[in-house]
Amino acid sequence: MKRTIFELTPQRSIREAFVEASSFLDAMRVMEPQRNAQLLLEHVLGLSGTSYYMALPEPFPAECRHALEEAIRRKAEGVPAQYIIGEQEFYGRPFEVTPAVLIPRPETELLVEAVLKYGQEIAPRSEARLKAIDIGTGSGAIAVTLALQAPSWDLLASDISPEALEVATRNAKQLHANVEFRQGNLLEPFAGLAPDILVSNPPYIPAEDIEGLQPEVRDYEPRTALDGGRDGLNPYRIMMAQLPLLTAPPRLIAFELGMGQAGDVAELLRQAGHWQEIITVPDLAGIDRHVLGIFR
Repeated sequence: MKRTIFELTPQRSIREAFVEASSFLDAMRVMEPQRNAQLLLEHVLGLSGTSYYMALPEPFPAECRHALEEAIRRKAEGVPAQYIIGEQEFYGRPFEVTPAVLIPRPETELLVEAVLKYGQEIAPRSEARLKAIDIGTGSGAIAVTLALQAPSWDLLASDISPEALEVATRNAKQLHANVEFRQGNLLEPFAGLAPDILVSNPPYIPAEDIEGLQPEVRDYEPRTALDGGRDGLNPYRIMMAQLPLLTAPPRLIAFELGMGQAGDVAELLRQAGHWQEIITVPDLAGIDRHVLGIFR
């Protein structure tokens, strides 16, 4: 592939550098060119929020020129800005992200909120600490956030990828979250345990749909975190089949899923027969993207 070239005009203000970078990204048909240019400019300058806007009239630092050119070049070639910057905010906290992990999405924050809400309902104050497991943790965003938001819970998390677990471990350490990480396939690392809560945002993209994803996702995010098999439901089926590995089914189970999958995943939970109530939770667009099973 031909190398993309972006050269910033010398002696520009920060505002002019932003205009030049965003115009270049727009010409390269990058989605949200202004937003991406600002994110990368803030990263290179070490500025954000009010400090960034106040600095716009100032001269662009010559020593930052190469770093911005390289960042814009990579963005024009399709690399997600989060991988260039090295982090993504989730639930108000910065999480390290690398190409070994899926970039956390805003809709997953709603999954966390649902688990926190219903987790409190299944556990009267007189009961012992809740044990929660996060399957396919990736960057650790779900497990770390739950550990910080519900410090009385015991959090364990797994991933099949050792590289992902390295990222998750660093995030837990950086954010001072107490999470135990285990490597393995879905529920296998937790054989013999009786968790109160099971939460997972597994791969759910149907295999044949992956080639049609946005190039940023298709070409750069880990395929193992995207591919859910023929119809995208394989991980949910496998987890239901693995439930006997646990000494007791979780009293609360919570899944994130793809568009149009809520009915099928809810039916898998009903067929398992362990939960009194099956509910769906919509995302910000009103689309059912989460299914929960609750035994009160």
